[in-house]
Amino acid sequence: MKKLFSSIYEAVRNGEDIVMVSVIGEFGSTPRGSGARMAVGKEGRLEGTIGGGAVEYRATSLAVEALGQRKSYVQGFRLRPNDIADLGMICGGDLDVYFQYIQGNEENSALLDEIVRQLERDEDSWLITEIRGEEGWKMTVSGEQGGLAEEHGVKYFKEPLTKAGKVCIFGGGHISQKLVPVLDSVGFRCFVIDDKPEFANKELFPKADKTVVADFSDFGGAVEISPADYVVILTRGHKNDYDVLAQALRTDACYIGLVGSRTKIGKTRERLKGDGFPDDAFDRVHAPIGTEIKAETPEEIAISIAGEMIKVRAELRDA
Repeated sequence: MKKLFSSIYEAVRNGEDIVMVSVIGEFGSTPRGSGARMAVGKEGRLEGTIGGGAVEYRATSLAVEALGQRKSYVQGFRLRPNDIADLGMICGGDLDVYFQYIQGNEENSALLDEIVRQLERDEDSWLITEIRGEEGWKMTVSGEQGGLAEEHGVKYFKEPLTKAGKVCIFGGGHISQKLVPVLDSVGFRCFVIDDKPEFANKELFPKADKTVVADFSDFGGAVEISPADYVVILTRGHKNDYDVLAQALRTDACYIGLVGSRTKIGKTRERLKGDGFPDDAFDRVHAPIGTEIKAETPEEIAISIAGEMIKVRAELRDA
């Protein structure tokens, strides 16, 4: 989302008109759900996706037309086979897509700048789009939840813009260096914490929201972990891993993942009991961390961890 709106902001700030294409309703089986977006300029798609394939190809063409006509409107797409008006797809569903014309002027630039800034904050927020067809459009940011609503004949589409919470990655080694870009690409905000400056800096982790140098044995003064946060433990040694884990278990973090072999994990569980933790304390920990895909390289392990975290995030949203 941040990359999409940053691209739109840069274009609009430079005086370029843009059409933002947003899925605002889906019925049945579709490539992407409500909230999927892409930005289209006069040369075609700039950023984002609404699912690829025939839908995205047709929507891009329509967006370029809307750009030339300087208009906004809603278009329905049928995704059923053997239909005169279909797109040759076999998904079996329908999509409602909003083509939102955004003029490259100072007013819109200021609004998009605020949206990009909001995406950098650690708080819940919702993007509200007022859908007025050819009459124009209006977007605002709010702390209130919503969906597709209608008031006085005007439709409003409300969707999550940002969700409070961050990923605290302890250890700045090879796996972390591969993991941060992957997590960033799927919308996680990453903090990298290490006790050595050479493993916790923006040069090594340009995609991290923040890098922190802190003692693994007592990081509480440097990093605060909230119930919305994820903890990923990838330090250089067993002692550091255990020190971080013991502190993480005293927080309400929504996810705690620990790297290591099953032998190490068994010993860690026993040590926790010896240190006075409840018998079920370790049940909160995802260990060995990641989805089981027989990952071996740092790149593969990063994909495995990201996959597990995406699943946990989806489950938390659906709860």
